[in-house]
Order: sequence, then C-alpha cells, then structure tokens
Amino acid sequence: MGFFKTLNEEYELCKRRDPSIHSKWEVLLYPYFNAKMAHRRAHKHYLAGHYFRARWISQRASRKTGIEIHPGAKIGKDFFIDHGTGVVIGETAEIGDNVMLFHGVTLGGTGKDTGKRHPTVGNDVTIYAQTTVLGPINIGDDVIIGAESVVRHDVEAHTTVVGSPIRVVKRRLSDGSVIAYNRDGSIRSVTDRAGTVIEQGKDCRNCCIADKCGPSAQQE
Repeated sequence: MGFFKTLNEEYELCKRRDPSIHSKWEVLLYPYFNAKMAHRRAHKHYLAGHYFRARWISQRASRKTGIEIHPGAKIGKDFFIDHGTGVVIGETAEIGDNVMLFHGVTLGGTGKDTGKRHPTVGNDVTIYAQTTVLGPINIGDDVIIGAESVVRHDVEAHTTVVGSPIRVVKRRLSDGSVIAYNRDGSIRSVTDRAGTVIEQGKDCRNCCIADKCGPSAQQE
C-alpha cells in the first residue's frame, strides 16, 4: 500500500475517532500513527525470523511515541489509539478489526503462562484509559471496557464491563435492546432499540428474558 493511500485511510479513521483533527497532515503527528507504521515494519521482520531487527524497530518507536507494541503482536484493520502514552501490547496479543484503545491500556501477561500469554481482543472493541487486561483471555466482539478496569477472565460479546474485578453493567441484544444491571447483578432497566425504557427493576428470578441475559453479571 502506498504512503498517500495509507495516509488517506488513517485520516478517515482519525475523523471517525477524534473530532479534534482538522487536516490530513495532522495524522503524521499522532503517536498511534507512527507506532502503528513502525509495528507493521517490525512485524514483517518478526515473521521472517529477524527478531533483533524487529525489536530494534519497535523499541525505537516506543521511545519516540510512548507506545510499546511487541513486533509479534497481531493487529487488525482500523486500529486506533487515542493519545497513546503508556499503551503496552504483548508479544502474543491478538487484536481484531475496528478496535480503539485509550492511553495507559496494557494487554499483558500474568507471568504464569507459556506459549499464548496475552489477550485476544475481538472486533469493534473499545478499551478505556488505564485498563489492564492480563493473560491469554478472550475479549468478545462489541465489548466496551471502562476506565481503570482490571480484566483477568473472558468477557462475553456485546457487553460493557467496569471495575476491578470487572462486572457487567450493560448487555446489548441482537434485537437492539439494552439491559442495564445494578451492582449486585440484578437488572436495573431494559431499553428498546430507540432507547425507550420498556422495563425497570426486573426480578432476575422471574425474568422473561433470562435466556438472553447470559450468566450472572457479577463475576470474579
């Protein structure tokens, strides 16, 4: 892919993700752009077995941008990091398409695993600032993880989770409705596709949509 085609695509991505951008050339000043371009070069060397060269490229980019992406990490299309300082992505991490990270996010390991040691992140995922995701766990598609969360187990698709340990606060259903949960895991409200509240204070033990909710929202 040519440089100007890449620049145009990244500009369109930035416009969708960051309303503060005003011109195409500003893309060149975004830390994530420089880190992502360096990772593409480093990843090619990594796959070819040129590990020292790959790490040299990635560490040089880390010093310049404050974003450390191991050359072995696999990253999908339309990957965006807002601000970027302090982001760390481990060697065996896998990131799907249309994923957005904020500053201070770590996709790291626990130090106890071998082989696959880092998270696998699905498509259309947003992970907010200062969140730590540890170990060879799976983050499903269309997941939102709130700021300063600590994630140490799998997260189901189409959910919003927060906290340490995390708990589910929202679940998006296939018909467009959204279930919001209280801190204790009970249902606070159900809204339809248009955002209109259709149920409030549901009793989970006698819930007519229990089959759609999945397991308990309160998890360790």
